[in-house]
Amino acid sequence: MSVVTLGVHIVDVLARPVESIPEGQDTHLVEQMRITAAGAAAGTAVDLAKIGVPVASLGAVGDDELGDFLIMVMRNRGVDVAGIVRKPGEQTAASILPIRPDGGRPSFHVPGANLGLSLADIDQERVTAAQVVHLGGMDVTWGLHDPAFFDLVDKAREGGTAVTMDLLSNMADLMPAVRAFLPHVDYFLPNEEQALLLTGAATVEEAAAALLAEGPRGVLITLGAEGSLVATEEGLTRVPALDVPVVDTTGCGDAYCAGFVAGLIEGRDVVGAARLGTAVAARVAGGLGSDAGLDGPVTDA
Repeated sequence: MSVVTLGVHIVDVLARPVESIPEGQDTHLVEQMRITAAGAAAGTAVDLAKIGVPVASLGAVGDDELGDFLIMVMRNRGVDVAGIVRKPGEQTAASILPIRPDGGRPSFHVPGANLGLSLADIDQERVTAAQVVHLGGMDVTWGLHDPAFFDLVDKAREGGTAVTMDLLSNMADLMPAVRAFLPHVDYFLPNEEQALLLTGAATVEEAAAALLAEGPRGVLITLGAEGSLVATEEGLTRVPALDVPVVDTTGCGDAYCAGFVAGLIEGRDVVGAARLGTAVAARVAGGLGSDAGLDGPVTDA
């Protein structure tokens, strides 16, 4: 496979538009509901497959109906799911997302089997053979906070694999452990809140410089409607967001990562890959769910 995504796998249940939670046993009618394969590894994998990039996903789900569903959906979208392990007695991670009229996405979440993913669950040959490995949600895959996993990632990089990484949460308590991954990745793609929490910086520019100093070749901080900030040793570049009607922001970060990785596969430079990431994220923002609007190749032209 050209790309391997490794990390968090989640089932998302989404409804829109939701302005409030009904009182007591009341019912509110909504316009749309979807169930999707999501999460920083699964969602990115589905997006890659839908835009035509061969991809395999590695991770853990429960031995339950939600796990059956997630694997089925990913397979149907074209993702190689042979490396997803089933954890007996554990629940598949899942979120309920009542999407606000402005596209905002509060959530109810159960972490499930992601917390127990470990090096023993990983097909190491798939990692070292990939052109790009995307580490998705390393803040919550605690079983991979392991020097032996860092050794595997380093081995892949020594063989020519590019390693990208993003995070799942904005929980301050989870941020310190993430820093141990930074010397072992090529491109780090946090959102603005994560970058500021990780560094304690006052601005995203300061945060980008601090994160870049910890080892990656590039740091790409997503800024929502403001686009993204790309930091490399050549300097800082602002990549503006595209002006599109926003339906749901769920999965826009995963879509940005998918587009960025696709750009690397195409041979683009870092800023060019970020522009493709921006275009893929804009497509997803226009519909409900983390893979909305992706039905073939995406260009930033």
